[in-house]
Amino acid sequence: MDKYITKNQIKMKFNQISLFALVLICLACNNKVKKTKNNDANEVAKVSTDKMTFEYIGDAAQQEGMHVWGSSPVQGKNGKTHLFAAQWPTKTQSDFSGWFKDCEIGHYVSDNPEGPFEYVGVAVPDKDGLFNSPHNPTISNIEGQYQLCFIVNEDNDLKTQRIVMYVADDLNDTWRPAKGAEPDGTILRKTQDPNTWNYTAKLGVSNPSLIKYNGKYFLYHKSVVKKETKGYVYVYGVVVADNVEGPYIHTPTRVTDPKMPLEDAFAFTMNDSVYMLSRDFRGALGNRGGGLLWKSEDGFSFPAEKTVRAYEDLQHYVGEEYLKDAISYRGKKDGHLERAQILFIDDKPAYLYLATGVQVKPGYGSSSHVFKISFE
Repeated sequence: MDKYITKNQIKMKFNQISLFALVLICLACNNKVKKTKNNDANEVAKVSTDKMTFEYIGDAAQQEGMHVWGSSPVQGKNGKTHLFAAQWPTKTQSDFSGWFKDCEIGHYVSDNPEGPFEYVGVAVPDKDGLFNSPHNPTISNIEGQYQLCFIVNEDNDLKTQRIVMYVADDLNDTWRPAKGAEPDGTILRKTQDPNTWNYTAKLGVSNPSLIKYNGKYFLYHKSVVKKETKGYVYVYGVVVADNVEGPYIHTPTRVTDPKMPLEDAFAFTMNDSVYMLSRDFRGALGNRGGGLLWKSEDGFSFPAEKTVRAYEDLQHYVGEEYLKDAISYRGKKDGHLERAQILFIDDKPAYLYLATGVQVKPGYGSSSHVFKISFE
């Protein structure tokens, strides 16, 4: 018997319901089941349910000798679940800085969204130089086409971060740059307009999330901008296009409140509203190991007063004993959960994938974890 806890052993019945689930229940409880005409992976039918559980399943993508940071899921046309994850060797940098120096995007696949996932190979390689360290991928399936968005930098310089969009008609890693992008796929750079919200961004633009909403295409992104007083703050904005492949146009104002900093937002639509699931970067509504759920009525403003706690740290779901001998590569030993990405099945949120820098398996780096969202 393996000394590590298996999926079935680790399920904890009384920790299965999260605030994230409860909020979505409230949003859906007065609606009857209704199929949508649009089959976009990030759009969901109105759902009627009495109960939705949020159940920890176990590890998703991981590799021995590698950090696997986050995993963005999508179902292929054959029903298999594909994960696209940032990865780099654990031996390269002991301080976790390999994410912006030696990263590449790995491709994993499974017959089951819960895994086990098999490593397929490198989807986007690190080219160094001007296309350095592709990181934080997010994949979407809009109008029958797959879109893979991620960030790169130039020569390990975080001030040069920008967003790339690749597209493909299949999941065989036959990616090409989006038509509205630069030749290398760059779809978004830091604005040069002093009247735009992230003109003062010190780390470029990063951490994209793409949706279709009201006939337009919204690409959400993070910038670290100057505060009105002193210092910098993590906030999100959005660019908009008439075509999914761009070009995308900057909007003048940010979409989140600087009083509630966030990181790694994943955008999705539900019941005619737009939501973002993000890391609670400064612990605004709990400890920094958990996350936030944001709501917008128009996709352009996510008021802080409508934002709620979404999920907790890994320890909350697996227990302190499980992590007592764990190695923490990033964050505290309670297991900060970051890089939220949702898998939609039949137009409903079905699984949530989160990354953590805490690892219980010797020889393995950071990994992603999967949670099941169940409607009863």
